[in-house]
Amino acid sequence: MADPASRKRRGGGRRPFVYLNLAMSADGKIANATQTITSFGSDQDRKQLLRLRAQADAVMAGARTLESPANTLRFWSTSPGSFPDQKISKPPNLRVVVSGRGSVDPNAPVFRHREGPIVLLTTEKIPSARLRLFKSRVDEIRICGRERIDFGETLEWLRNRWQVQGLLCEGGGDLNSALFEEDLVDQVNLTICPLVLGGYSAPTLCDGNGAVTLSQGVRLRLVSQKRFGHEQLLVYQVIKRHHTISA
Repeated sequence: MADPASRKRRGGGRRPFVYLNLAMSADGKIANATQTITSFGSDQDRKQLLRLRAQADAVMAGARTLESPANTLRFWSTSPGSFPDQKISKPPNLRVVVSGRGSVDPNAPVFRHREGPIVLLTTEKIPSARLRLFKSRVDEIRICGRERIDFGETLEWLRNRWQVQGLLCEGGGDLNSALFEEDLVDQVNLTICPLVLGGYSAPTLCDGNGAVTLSQGVRLRLVSQKRFGHEQLLVYQVIKRHHTISA
């Protein structure tokens, strides 16, 4: 991973280095249409996941990703017992749960099995009853906007309040889309798996509204690639919008 030093925001503030990690089918899906299949990478892909978590100060995911029937407690784990041959000695990461309306399941494993502090990012649209409920489930709740989360300001807050310099985002597609939209992603770690899932409604790496024109698309620069069996592990640098692509 590139040096996770904090990045300057255009307004003069600073934010963490943000990197995504996803396993994707050959047809671009990160899960099947019902999201009952969300983990299909090899042991090498899972080891890569733990390495990236170990480098991060915080791991972030959206509500639907956390609630997927296929996800287990391993989704958040950096403990040596997660994968027997992976040894990690650093303290547990900060867990960052993103749920704009507070609709995330309060009984999801992340809330029931603590491996580190938890922050809930939400908006003013969260009902007061849900707000009271989650106060007993998490270490801190951050209201990050009226109707949608202002991720630029929020990432700066995570750095200042929780000393987050490296933030790993594990999806899903809508959360990734919001980060790309605000030009806040620095690196994409992508495992391409030898599998075709199909499905019109199956989530992809980046969902949301999407680009209308080619110029609105997010440009990437390939910085490394490794092959493990029939999988490809790719690392891309995100080219910021005020930059041009060089050969």
